[in-house]
Amino acid sequence: MKTNDYVKYVTQTFVKYMDQPKDERKKQKESRKDEKEPFLFKWFGIIPYALLAGLKKGKAAKRQ
Repeated sequence: MKTNDYVKYVTQTFVKYMDQPKDERKKQKESRKDEKEPFLFKWFGIIPYALLAGLKKGKAAKRQ
């Protein structure tokens, strides 16, 4: 890909982004944030989930 093609692509993408209404851009940004998985689960896999589930189960058992 030549530099000129890259500049053209970036410019088109930027113009397309700026042509959208501001509230629509905010909605897209929020939806991307919501779709992201939490940091702990992304980097450490199922282990944090298992620990949290175990803690919740233990707290529920103590309450009864």
